[in-house]
Amino acid sequence: MNIMKIDCYISEGCASEVGLRKNIVEALDLESIGADVVIHNINEIEANELGLSGSPTVLLNGVDMLPGETPGIA
Repeated sequence: MNIMKIDCYISEGCASEVGLRKNIVEALDLESIGADVVIHNINEIEANELGLSGSPTVLLNGVDMLPGETPGIA
């Protein structure tokens, strides 16, 4: 059985962090899905290096759920 991997990249001070954590837990519970969830707190330099375009950025098994065009924290 494969365990889903969820990587969340959040900028320092992002107002969405609390809601994101709550939504992930609720969704996994609702669907009875096991997942390895990792929260990465990053700054704008790290976001640019990773090619991320917003905060939060959520990757499911390495795939960005809402890919953007411009790297950095939006």
